[in-house]
Amino acid sequence: MQNEDESPTPNGQLMLQALTLPADTNPSGDIYGGWLMTKMDLAGSVSAQAIAGGRVTTVAAGSMVFLRPVPVGACVGFYVDVEEVGRSSIRTLVEAWILDPRGGEAQKITEGEFVFVAIDGNGRTRPIQK
Repeated sequence: MQNEDESPTPNGQLMLQALTLPADTNPSGDIYGGWLMTKMDLAGSVSAQAIAGGRVTTVAAGSMVFLRPVPVGACVGFYVDVEEVGRSSIRTLVEAWILDPRGGEAQKITEGEFVFVAIDGNGRTRPIQK
């Protein structure tokens, strides 16, 4: 994971934005880490599906470190950088950032590597057409 001071702006393309809601909180009132991971997986899959030209499935997710709690009402942006496209796999780096709707500075929450594999209609691995 990059030090947030080394990367003060998001890397990759904005793939998803979501507003955090009270139903997504833990007993302390902060957003669950699992909520973030779900949205990161969705954002990565949008990019992977476009590259694969169809259906993909998640086969791996790398370690994540959460840099700050996420409050209710935050707008979270999920940015995807495609790192590698193999014969049937797509490796992405997904970053989550709290976005200030008033144009203030964005705050990085976490990043993680997500790997997807192209699959056919029967759920079997298929090559990516390049």
